[in-house]
Amino acid sequence: MAKDSRPGPARRGATRRKAERPAPAVGRLDRWLNAAVTIAVVTALIVGTAAVLAHWLL
Repeated sequence: MAKDSRPGPARRGATRRKAERPAPAVGRLDRWLNAAVTIAVVTALIVGTAAVLAHWLL
């Protein structure tokens, strides 16, 4: 049985690419900013939803 079970010609002459490096770690400040923006957006959505519900129900 052949090593490669795929049909067709064997790979020849293909240059293997180096594995891509993972993205650099996000800095501490970026993490804090991401958290602050997430909290602000969630708070705005909650307040906006409460305002719409109050308008509809009252």
